[in-house]
Amino acid sequence: MAKQVTLEEVLELAKQLSPLDKLRLIERVTPQIKRELTIAQAKPRKSLRGLWRGIDITDEDIVEVRQQMWGNFPREDI
Repeated sequence: MAKQVTLEEVLELAKQLSPLDKLRLIERVTPQIKRELTIAQAKPRKSLRGLWRGIDITDEDIVEVRQQMWGNFPREDI
């Protein structure tokens, strides 16, 4: 069974590398990270269609909220 390597262990080993080897490490790891991120982002997103179904917002509700938001605009203390 393979030993699980921690981030701290990898960082300690990377500190021991020369600057050129650190650069080579980054060049080798970057494509793999890009592939993994691409796969992770390719998951389909959940549709928001119907999110507000059943919620009853009237024109009066909108007017009331606008009055609350803009009630003290413009402020004199700014």
